[in-house]
Amino acid sequence: MNGSGRWHAEQAWLGHRGENVLIEVEAGRIKTISEGAPAPPDAVALQGWTIPGLANVHSHAFQRLLRGEIESGGGDFWEWRDQMYRFTEWRPADYFNHGRLVFREMLEAGITAVGEFHYLHGHSNELGEALIDAAREEGIRITLIDACYLRGAMDGRPLEAEQLTFSDGDADRWARRVDLLEEADGVRIAAAIHSVRAVDPESMRIVAAYARDRHVPLHIHLAEQPAEVEECEAVEGCTPAELLEREGILGPDLTAVHAIHLDERDIILLGDSQVSICACPTTERDLGDRVGPLRALAGAGCALSVGSDSNVVIDMLEEARGLELDQRRATGRRVLHQPEQLLRAATVNGMRALGWEAGELKEGMLADFITLAQPNGLWRELGPAYLVYGYSGRDVTNVVVGGETVVQR
Repeated sequence: MNGSGRWHAEQAWLGHRGENVLIEVEAGRIKTISEGAPAPPDAVALQGWTIPGLANVHSHAFQRLLRGEIESGGGDFWEWRDQMYRFTEWRPADYFNHGRLVFREMLEAGITAVGEFHYLHGHSNELGEALIDAAREEGIRITLIDACYLRGAMDGRPLEAEQLTFSDGDADRWARRVDLLEEADGVRIAAAIHSVRAVDPESMRIVAAYARDRHVPLHIHLAEQPAEVEECEAVEGCTPAELLEREGILGPDLTAVHAIHLDERDIILLGDSQVSICACPTTERDLGDRVGPLRALAGAGCALSVGSDSNVVIDMLEEARGLELDQRRATGRRVLHQPEQLLRAATVNGMRALGWEAGELKEGMLADFITLAQPNGLWRELGPAYLVYGYSGRDVTNVVVGGETVVQR
């Protein structure tokens, strides 16, 4: 991911629409950007709309196997979870091959960086390393977000048999194992508290301290289901967000995934701490989750990003417009987020949540950018509204990661 070269874009999104944009890349970063520039003979021509690479902030690669497999019978989130456990046993070589397929699908949809929320620890670090190797083989950036997972519920009940391989036993052993994972070109290691249900307060503090001592991203599943909120209130006497505030977990380095069942005080706490919020609309629809108060969170000071989560669908443009469209149905109001805000959720906000200096076409940023074909082959001025609402990942024709072309159609 340390490529060099020149690309000439017919139209490019630079925070505004630019025409005839020359992008010069050196050692994997954007060296210069020039608008209204003629195309040099050695430049790669990019016909269509060129935009920053898309960020998939929250993925569980193994859950790609569930696509179309558990859509009969019915049930709720907890019954879905019971079925999901059937797909958690992997051999490292098989997980490497599976990871390659998932990451190739992401690249072809214009995703240049993925946050893999990883808790399959039955082979120690072997499955995490298999994902890292798969990502490097395919050419996608990966932030391996290694999740601490210690208990079955907030009342201290032990892990279910299907959950035992997720756990290291305690947070100190989790930290020692994660310390053995190595960052590399295109690879970042991050930390996660799986959820307030799965990690006790003392262990949460250990995980947060680990992340902050090493200046790496910190993630958590937060308030996806009412049962989590009810259990937290019964055991801890507060909501999950209030528990995180009490334990010193909230901060601008934290990304809360889902954040659906929140009250007004929760929103204020998350906003005041500038916590990032990752919405996963396609998965949240699939699991029967409700719609979170995303407009209120953004207004309170939270940056929004998006993820593919269970990988039922891998398309960040779909997730970005779903972020808005789901709220329209829930609130009866339109345009709660401007198209530019949705595009930022899928690009620069997501890259920041994953620890990458990317998501914008600017000098000095990582040279990650994608090109989409003109709609129906007709010339049209590039704009965020048509981009978010009129395109899908299937329209991607070219993907560059770190100055190296990884998809070309």
